[in-house]
Amino acid sequence: MQPIHDLIGIGFGPSNVALAIALEEQREAHGQVVTPFFIERQPAFAWHPHMLLEHAHMQISFLKDLVTLRHPRSRFTFLNYLQEQGRLQDFINLKSFYPSRQEFNDYLLWAASHFDELCAYGEEVFEVLPEPDRHGAVQALRVRSRDAAGAVHERFARNLVVGMGGSPRIPEVFRGLRGEPRVFHSSTYLRDIARCGDARRIAVIGAGQSAAEIFMDLQGRPHAPEVDWAMRTRAIRPADDSPFVNEVFNADFTDYMFGCSCAERQALLHEYAHTNYAVADMDLIQQIFKVFYEQRVVGAQRLRMLRRHEVIAARADASGVYLTLRDGASEHERAERYDAAVLATGYERAMHRQVLAPLAPYLGDFAVDRHYRVRATAAFEPGIFLQGACEDSHGLSDTLLSVTAVRSGEIGSVIAASLMKTDGPASDGGSRSAMAGRFATPAIAPAKTPLCA
Repeated sequence: MQPIHDLIGIGFGPSNVALAIALEEQREAHGQVVTPFFIERQPAFAWHPHMLLEHAHMQISFLKDLVTLRHPRSRFTFLNYLQEQGRLQDFINLKSFYPSRQEFNDYLLWAASHFDELCAYGEEVFEVLPEPDRHGAVQALRVRSRDAAGAVHERFARNLVVGMGGSPRIPEVFRGLRGEPRVFHSSTYLRDIARCGDARRIAVIGAGQSAAEIFMDLQGRPHAPEVDWAMRTRAIRPADDSPFVNEVFNADFTDYMFGCSCAERQALLHEYAHTNYAVADMDLIQQIFKVFYEQRVVGAQRLRMLRRHEVIAARADASGVYLTLRDGASEHERAERYDAAVLATGYERAMHRQVLAPLAPYLGDFAVDRHYRVRATAAFEPGIFLQGACEDSHGLSDTLLSVTAVRSGEIGSVIAASLMKTDGPASDGGSRSAMAGRFATPAIAPAKTPLCA
């Protein structure tokens, strides 16, 4: 018989690692036992592995780790990680709140390693199906995943926490080049730039932090490639991280945001977009300006910043990648040939809609309540929670690390409370543990095409 997990987490990135920690600490403190299981498509834990660039640092304080804002005395804090690694005093001597991205990734890996037995790595969830009882009410979910060998696995859950992260946003003009190895998104930058070998001419598209970091990496490469950095803006805008503005990332701002009307929320998202989107750190902007200034001193033209330029067409053949660029100032159009093009064009947060598509009759428009639970019909009992896909309702902090510790604690508490209510006799006359007998493993039908890629 297949066991029924109290919850299954789709994805085991920072959000669901934080949830695993919250549930473990909940068990230690209160004896509430929630049995989670996580499914992660990567073969091992990794956090933006292809953007771990040399000299790249975090943009938020280390205090916004997986747990500190919820439980500062936790053994899973970044500071305790440093202590266990023997680097705490040296880190203090750095006099910085911003660790390198490489070090923070190592912290996340360290935290995740405590829960290896709770995660199936190397499996991709491609659909979630309802499991109705004899009265038609849905009391559990069937979670289907596929491993690297193509084998399909099925598991059952009373609750689902979706923490799949973002999927690369590919502008329409580049969608005809999907699969072209010389045109790739920033999310796979280190892997794919290595495959391009010693590309001599490279285009970078975008105006945010990732584009800026990639430009700095390319301009410093030993084979000195020519780099065109194309952006629709007039200049790289600095991220506003001033104290009063940064209050929008405080955990208590989530309550304010959720309590606003839809129109007010959209106005807030627009007003504070400059804290997170199409902006870069001021220190990095100054480094880039210095690079261009020093190029002017020696009279070189290897690096170009193409301001107010938009890519309006893209094609590729054996001789290279061809981009048609429109100059927003002159409206002049011209074609440029490159050996590679990097799309630092951000992310979309809609993968949950694809993987949960079979549940759409119960979930409507995927609206969530204050505790990130998707609102469902009365006949649908499982809780489905979204991590990192609620910016429209919960604020700009939702896709970032800022509220991860607090959010995971809230979700864990709601799940524990809901399970305690059903810990006695089940609605069909059986106990919660006895319900497992109703979900025997069926013969697995031929796998369908994955709904999430």
